[in-house]
Amino acid sequence: MPTQAKAVVIDEITQRFQNSSAAVLTEYRGLTVAQLTQLRRSLGAGSSYAVVKNTLTKRAADSVGHTDLGPLLNGPTAIAFIEGDVVEAAKAIRDFARANPLLVVKGGVVEGRTVTPAEVTALADVEPREVLLAKLAGAMKGNLTKAAGLFQAPLSQVARLAAALQEKKPAEGDAPAADTAAADTTTDSADAADAAAGTD
Repeated sequence: MPTQAKAVVIDEITQRFQNSSAAVLTEYRGLTVAQLTQLRRSLGAGSSYAVVKNTLTKRAADSVGHTDLGPLLNGPTAIAFIEGDVVEAAKAIRDFARANPLLVVKGGVVEGRTVTPAEVTALADVEPREVLLAKLAGAMKGNLTKAAGLFQAPLSQVARLAAALQEKKPAEGDAPAADTAAADTTTDSADAADAAAGTD
């Protein structure tokens, strides 16, 4: 391939790496053109599946900081460049590989991080975004209900304490009057005793 043509291919692959949120490297040996077309369509809008030359792809990957992909670039290689939903695309690749064991996932890059084949499969097992959002909303609602209960508990305790203090106040208000009456009685008794002593 002429040098100019190679430069164009490298530039194109570089742009695909830069524009994709994920790139999954696969070996497609033994798959038919029809099967590869089926896989390409299943990846969803915005994604593509392209057979690449390893040496040129390595240069493109190196230029965007994906040097870890170098060891994966051997044998017949095709890359799924994913610009849409990464989880949905990973599911599509996993499901296709189950039905067509000749497709081998080598690894890839997700959000700038190199991932193993096992991690690509784990990504495919993540629940759909809508389900995760529904679970999150349910958890938040449950926590808000608990928080409301916790906020109400101290308020009701304060209300009960205030009511108890209110009931206690009149009872304490009566006590000084009783104490005064007792003090008056004691004084009267003392005066009577003094008077009796004076009489003698």
